[in-house]
Amino acid sequence: MSGMNPLIGTKRKRGHESSDSNVESLLTTDMEIMLKAKQIMKRVTDNLVYTIIMQGDIISKINKMNNVSRKKATIGIFGKSGEGKSSLLSTVLGKKDLLPSGCFGACTAVVTQVEANLTDSNYIAEIELFSKEEWEKELEDIFRVLSDESEDRNQDMFDIAVEKITALYGDDADKKTLDELKKDDKFAEIETFLSVSKKTISNNDVSEFANDVACYILHSESSPGGWYWPLVKSVTFKVPDSREFLEHIVLVDIPGTGDCNKLRDDKWKSKLRECSFVWIVSAINRASTDKDPWGILKHCIEELGPGGECKSINFICTKTDDINPAAYIRSTRLTRDQFSGDKDQKKVCILHRNEHAKTKVKEKFENSEIKKRFSTDGNFLNVFTVSSNAFFDHNLNLEPSETEIPKLQDDLRILNKNINRELTRDYVSEAKGVLSLIQSVQLDTDKKMVETKVKVYTELEKNLMKALKELDSRFDTIYSDLEQCLSKGVEESVQLCVDSTKAMISPVRFHKILQALCKNGGCYWSKNWDVILDLNKQLAKHMHEYINEYFNLIFPVSSVLLTGKSVQEQIDKFSIIQSDSAYPGSPILHHIQNFIKTEETNLKASLKRDVVGTKKHIYSSIQTTIENEMSSCYDQAAAVTGTGSMKKRQELLITTVDEIKHNMFNKAKTEVLKKFNDLKLYIKDYLKVGLQRSLKLSLSQTSNIKLMDVSREIEQLDRLSEQLSD
Repeated sequence: MSGMNPLIGTKRKRGHESSDSNVESLLTTDMEIMLKAKQIMKRVTDNLVYTIIMQGDIISKINKMNNVSRKKATIGIFGKSGEGKSSLLSTVLGKKDLLPSGCFGACTAVVTQVEANLTDSNYIAEIELFSKEEWEKELEDIFRVLSDESEDRNQDMFDIAVEKITALYGDDADKKTLDELKKDDKFAEIETFLSVSKKTISNNDVSEFANDVACYILHSESSPGGWYWPLVKSVTFKVPDSREFLEHIVLVDIPGTGDCNKLRDDKWKSKLRECSFVWIVSAINRASTDKDPWGILKHCIEELGPGGECKSINFICTKTDDINPAAYIRSTRLTRDQFSGDKDQKKVCILHRNEHAKTKVKEKFENSEIKKRFSTDGNFLNVFTVSSNAFFDHNLNLEPSETEIPKLQDDLRILNKNINRELTRDYVSEAKGVLSLIQSVQLDTDKKMVETKVKVYTELEKNLMKALKELDSRFDTIYSDLEQCLSKGVEESVQLCVDSTKAMISPVRFHKILQALCKNGGCYWSKNWDVILDLNKQLAKHMHEYINEYFNLIFPVSSVLLTGKSVQEQIDKFSIIQSDSAYPGSPILHHIQNFIKTEETNLKASLKRDVVGTKKHIYSSIQTTIENEMSSCYDQAAAVTGTGSMKKRQELLITTVDEIKHNMFNKAKTEVLKKFNDLKLYIKDYLKVGLQRSLKLSLSQTSNIKLMDVSREIEQLDRLSEQLSD
């Protein structure tokens, strides 16, 4: 024993490990399975410390597995302030008054999100602020709006400017000039405040926490001054004890805009494209008739559908307990039979209205343009009728299930669990692949196996080149079809763009907001969402219409929707392993094949996530190109002043569109095709480099030194995989 090299691994004795063999049968959750799999891999890692072959490569691979970071799923929340969003989210997370009432949507276009605090028991708010330079530019824009005394000034923009300046500096601040304001003590205080880009508030007492964050997210007209929300880009709340709901999920308020600040405008649009799911929140008494949430959702179809990743919508009718039974009975003509026995009159009215609201919302969605524009299945829209008050106050005589809060909690919990299951399955699969690699070396005692390995290496390299060529051919077919759709879109856009521009900017009612549209790069939203105008989107409309159907085929939102054309399906067809039983007589080569298959699976899964992100840029590049081409025109039009300025702006916009239309739309087409081709090249390179690295790792090892025997660990991971499947 004294002569043995301590760096050389040996086959281990198994007697002390007999208790491990059945431990998997006791595991009940994905978290427990993940923990057990990591314990197995740690035991392997600890043993690898005593080896010198492949030590660095394998330990590095295991460490990378343990530290993997996956982007969270985003649920976007639509709805105006006062619709009960703050109460709803507090209740869903099981904590009354967790979020300050009005913190969602109270302030123009501040992106607010909620996620889990997984590190301690504190409530945390991370507040992202404007830089000094950004705020100086914002102030200049605010005072430019405030100083505009012309008849055609935009009242919405003026009101927002007053709201911001008085929120920060107090009453009558809007009556001062910028120079006068700079002499105010508050001005110097704010400059110091903006010396940091982020402010963090942390407190383990929820009431104190709510008070601490109030001045950054709320606004009071009755008590102006000292409210800092105009300086805020975004707020992230981190909530303790919410792992079961939000471990892998982030809730994001989508407040709309109407703000003259483009930084906020761009930020919330980027958040839209990240939404995997959407919640529309509206008080039940106007759920089907209120045009605001439906209007903003309709306007954002491109960002959520073909240009995004939205898989489903939950329409949530709030405040169901807020009802006048007598008035409701009169308006709906409920009969006495429906109140027979000991039935509570208010409860009957609540439940009756709930069912009616669900029916009306579903009917509206079925007949809407929104449904037509999404590539969906039958479960795309779900309607909930909830009461946050009744969930906590049992005197309102609604059972918890009748408040539908538990139903919404289950929706979150299941989504979170499914993501956790996917992460666990990926980890166990990758772990099995690594152990197969280790076991192939441990079994490699035949020197003749080196020749066989070289032969296999050459064969798989040949398969790789062949598979890449076939993948390239399939992508070229998609490229050709996409080009045809784009060409038709260009043709129609050239024909109709001038008329489309005239139709949008010519009406008399539009004169007062044309300058605001030009200042904001071609887009204008009124403060109350009742006017939504986007010239760039209008100009991109026909190109989008011609590619939407085909785009949904090549980039379907649902991974289970097989179209035969999708990029993901082409990736899934790719493989360098020709048969599952290519080497039935060789345990070593069998383990090598398992490792390569696992590596293929992991590469494909990673590409799937990359493709989702890239397709958003491909789709949005049409409108982005148009925005860039029109940018100088918007600047010129915004600068026009004096008598007849409205007409001059209109003529400038129309003339510019007419002059650049051929170049602009063809450039948009070229940009889409370039980005798609870049995606193809990226996918091919990612697969090629990744698999060549794996082949080199698995097939270029010698048999000079054995690694540990991991046959038992492979069996344990197989049992964990079976549990995940069950």
